[in-house]
This record gives sequence, structure tokens and C-alpha cells, in this order.
Amino acid sequence: MKIDNNLDMIDLGLYLKKEKILIISDMHLGYEELLNKQGILLPKFQFKETFERLNKIFSKIEIDKIVLNGDFKHEFGIISDSEWRDVLKILDLLIKNCKELILIKGNHDKILEPIAKKRDLSTRLYYKINDYYICHGEIIPEDLDFSSSKIIIIGHEHPAISIRSKTRSELYKCFLVGKFKNKKLIVIPSFNLVTEGTDVFKSRLLSPFLKQDLNEFEVYVVSDKVYEFGKLKNLR
Repeated sequence: MKIDNNLDMIDLGLYLKKEKILIISDMHLGYEELLNKQGILLPKFQFKETFERLNKIFSKIEIDKIVLNGDFKHEFGIISDSEWRDVLKILDLLIKNCKELILIKGNHDKILEPIAKKRDLSTRLYYKINDYYICHGEIIPEDLDFSSSKIIIIGHEHPAISIRSKTRSELYKCFLVGKFKNKKLIVIPSFNLVTEGTDVFKSRLLSPFLKQDLNEFEVYVVSDKVYEFGKLKNLR
């Protein structure tokens, strides 16, 4: 599904065609282990399904760079056993399928560096290329690269919408496309497969980019493919 001539939504990723860049966000690897420690028994399927889903995306497009836009792992203050294991395996998969891997720090990535260094990678706060500024989205940047950009791409929010049919309601991950001041704003859904995300109809949104009237934002729902659902105001 196209946003414009250069931007394609492919499953839970955003693809910049001219630049051959794939952007994915908010995997939160290790979330299952945290839930299990809290007494919530959940089968550990996230890694296997993430691996398979990424490979399907890789088979559809030609990639020079992959941008991981924050919250690669879940635990704030530690690196859990599953994070060490799964993050390294996913890093190896990503490195195998691109020429350059860019790691942007999210608010959950306080101690991502020890894992990244195992693969000679470093982290950064944002990535700027042409008119695009890619950042996690928990703060509004003030640097010159941000000021000069025309299109902002964020994660962090894990956007989803609830779709009701008679008495049944289901939550689906979605992209949001709208404006932030004089810039186009694209919010990418999370690549965390344990939860669908934050219902933009019902929940208090976290990103300061979204502390505004969202009625004119376009919604693209991710299911077996990406579906255009029109403006948020028409779905309420």
C-alpha cells in the first residue's frame, strides 16, 4: 500500500523505495519473559513469528539499509536472558539482509549498547536522509536536521484501532499519516507480535507528536495486507 510515490507500507514496515530503506519499530523483544516473571503464562512465540514475518518482508523488496526505530528490547534496566539470545539472532538476520543497519535508541533501549557492540554496531538518536527524519518519537527534537526535514517518521506509540462488527470488537495494528505543524508525520505500528498496541480511539496517547487533534489523520490497517481506512474522524 502506497502513501506516496516513494513510501510503501509493507506489513508492519515502511519502505523508502528510492533510498531502498526499510524502517521497522518497537519489537520489544523480551516482553514475553517479563510477563512470565510477573506470573502471566504466555507461550513464547514472539521470536519465531518475528523471524518469519521479517523474512517475508525481505523477500518482497530490495534493501540497502534497515532502520530499527527504537525499543528493540523491552526491559529498561537489565538485559534479560531472552533479550541477549533473541536480540543477537534478530540482529544477525537483519545484518544478513542489508548493507547497513541503523539502530535508533528508544525509551526502552537504555542499555542496548552492550548487545549492539557484540555486532560492532552503535546507536543513535535519529537518522536523517533527504527530506526524511526518523526518530523514536518520545520527545520532539530541536536539532537543525529536524527543522529542515519535511517528513517525520516515528514509532513509540504502537498505534492500533478497534473495529466493531455487531457485538464483536477486534484491535488491529495501524499506520497513522497526518501532520505535525508544517511537516508530514507518519506513525509506524509496533513490530511486537505479543500485543496489538494502543487503541487510538480509547487510550491516552504518549507521543508529544500526537498531542493534537488527530481527526484528519489517515488510517491504514494492517491485517493480511495493508488496508486504507480513510480519516480517523470518519471511523469514530
